Amino acid sequence: MGTKELVDFRPGPAPKPPWRRQNEAMSASTLMPAAFIGHGSPMNTMERNRFTEQWAAFGRALPRPRAVLCVSAHWFIPGTAVTAMERPRVIHDFYGFPPELFAFDYPAPGAPEVAREIVEVVKPAHIGLDQDSWGLDHGAWSVLTHVFPAADIPVLQLSIHSGEDLGYHVDLGARLAPLRERGIFILGSGNVVHNLRRLDWNRPDAGYEWAERFDGAVRSVMTSEPASLPSVERHADFPLAVPTPEHFLPLAYLAGLCQAAGETASVFAAGATMGSLTMTSYVLGAPAARAADGAAAGGGAPLPDPHRIPPEQTNT
Repeated sequence: MGTKELVDFRPGPAPKPPWRRQNEAMSASTLMPAAFIGHGSPMNTMERNRFTEQWAAFGRALPRPRAVLCVSAHWFIPGTAVTAMERPRVIHDFYGFPPELFAFDYPAPGAPEVAREIVEVVKPAHIGLDQDSWGLDHGAWSVLTHVFPAADIPVLQLSIHSGEDLGYHVDLGARLAPLRERGIFILGSGNVVHNLRRLDWNRPDAGYEWAERFDGAVRSVMTSEPASLPSVERHADFPLAVPTPEHFLPLAYLAGLCQAAGETASVFAAGATMGSLTMTSYVLGAPAARAADGAAAGGGAPLPDPHRIPPEQTNT
């Protein structure tokens, strides 16, 4: 599958999901969309490129949310928690980048009352309240600075439980579904294919064949039967595409939300960079935010020089 191809999927009828919605009569048009964005390098924070332009266009197409709940690849801990502070700190969780990136600020407020709602809505699943240990990492703010540049919408982060399997995360995503009815925009931030040890600096606008194959397989699932996302673990290219789980798992939350809605996801940005990163992004419930054909292919901000900083230390 080429990097420029976008899927134009028109969802058909689907069975009613098992999760009880807070208001069964609510029209689908009143639901806040949800998304997964392939975030790539932290340098995308300050770059204007094919991907960041897509993110900005996506933000302009969205209704203004009451709050943002971000599931970032970079809060990967042995537990599930949500930030619950009034003013989350901005975390510069990377190495080897320019001073300007370390000086970047995204002063979005928190929303402790929304954190408490999240804890209640997923029960009997458990989410802890984090009052002071985390904040907003670059998986959140590198994307949100383009989607909501004013930084005036409350942002919360949900940790990724490192000890649970893919099915757990799909299920937890489905349990978050009622938040869409309360004006909360749920955003997963990671990458479908993320293998820093296989980066090829001679492929700035392309992916390896195995990366393209796996990205295409995931696309087929997300645009047809998102609840079956755990099946991609059996794909022959999974070990290369997902050598560690943290960047892939945010997509599971969108898969769960799709399952709860009885709908499928659409691609609104696509492309690969440096051979072993794909930037494919998905949306549930916001067709106006989709890209035009080919607009999102290729490109992406550069990563640090591998001769100076080992890729595994860049935490992209």
